[in-house]
Amino acid sequence: MLDRFSSGRMSRRTLLKGSTALAAASLLPASGAWAATPQILKPAQHRVQLLPSKYPETTIWAYGENSPGPELRLKQGERLQVKLENGLDQPTTIHWHGLRLPNAMDGVPGLTQDPVEPGESFTYDFVVPDAGTYWYHPHVNSSEQIGRGLYGALIVEEPNPPKVDRDIVWILDDWRMKQDGTISDDFVNGHDISHGGRTGNYITINGKVPAPLSVRKNERIRLRLINVANARIFGVNFENHDVKAIAIDGHPVEPHSLQYDMALLASGQRMDIILDCTGETGSTHRVLDIAYQNQERMLTEIVYEDTEPARPAPMGEVPSLPANPLSEPDLKNAARHDMVITGGAMGGLQGAVYKGEFQPTSELVKEMKIWALNGVAAHTTAMLPMFAFDKGSSHIISVKNDSVFPHPMHLHGHAFRILKLDDKPVPHAPWADTVLLLGNGTAEIALVADNPGDWLFHCHILAHVQGGMSSVIRVT
Repeated sequence: MLDRFSSGRMSRRTLLKGSTALAAASLLPASGAWAATPQILKPAQHRVQLLPSKYPETTIWAYGENSPGPELRLKQGERLQVKLENGLDQPTTIHWHGLRLPNAMDGVPGLTQDPVEPGESFTYDFVVPDAGTYWYHPHVNSSEQIGRGLYGALIVEEPNPPKVDRDIVWILDDWRMKQDGTISDDFVNGHDISHGGRTGNYITINGKVPAPLSVRKNERIRLRLINVANARIFGVNFENHDVKAIAIDGHPVEPHSLQYDMALLASGQRMDIILDCTGETGSTHRVLDIAYQNQERMLTEIVYEDTEPARPAPMGEVPSLPANPLSEPDLKNAARHDMVITGGAMGGLQGAVYKGEFQPTSELVKEMKIWALNGVAAHTTAMLPMFAFDKGSSHIISVKNDSVFPHPMHLHGHAFRILKLDDKPVPHAPWADTVLLLGNGTAEIALVADNPGDWLFHCHILAHVQGGMSSVIRVT
């Protein structure tokens, strides 16, 4: 199986080759308390019917009785309080993916906090400055802990959200399953680390076999898509429906139709779309994953109820969401920086700095460190910063992917504008916290370094983090 982009450029409908499935700080003052006491999240083992009923139950790791964990939903500017009680037999943390939050609340062991040991606890307490779709997950042994089911949605609602009939979250994941119903435990796998990462053979939506989405004609749905997979890239296509993207990685974007007729989501990325149900009463339409070359598969179906329409006609123009309070980069005076991704199979890596010393590739492979950023293979999160920025300064980072594999690069604690991909301007220059580079591709992002602390900037293909693809940006 070859889990990589077949080329560095997109075709209209197919991008990737992949496997088949087993089955069809606060940055704002607090405006109010979200809860009188912290909500408790306790990661622990649970037995669930993850696979279809003909298979045995599966032992997963979850923050509740099932995966995903509880959906946390609060209003923009409210205070989030969550107490993590570690019920695992290994250390863990919670990282609040995509949020601009105080550095001490970011959940990165060795960098922003000590790992939470088995039987111990840690309370996360901060104000959420930005509305949008986010998620939470561990940042310790992430490949295994996320791969066994530890994640959940964090939804921050606008003070005045757009009018829709329903607000629905779809958490997309794939699991590497065995025929006996267990999750494959090969989380440290040299092939995954040096190639496209850990892809699974069983796809779920919200931790279950996807059930059809039942709708009424002329209904309007806000659908929040979150990709929590270790490596798989989803390209979600809504057959016979012209859906509109309204937010990327939580942040508003001018409503627009989907490029290549799909919501393209790499690991860690999110997209909010408006689904106007304009099909005929009683009709059925497929929801497809069309990202992987020659591997188009049906995720689920949209089924129109045989009832009266929700309203006589569709709701009309899709409104724009209110902007989040982000500082606009000064592109004219921004400092420029380069980051080069090297390594991986077929990458020609000759060596890298590892633990402070240059090591040839033959030695790096023994440590399963086969990826480098600007010539450094990470061995810890508490590393020297790759870039040091003054607080309030503007920066443009040009990232070059000198490998044949895709890399979704994720920055903690900040949002950035995606200016260019493969040297071409990106429509709408969206705000994001994760940017996907295709094989041998490039990206140009711009940000204001307005959140002090040491922040990770890493690939969100979790096996690549294991292989050294992580760095630190310091803001002082």
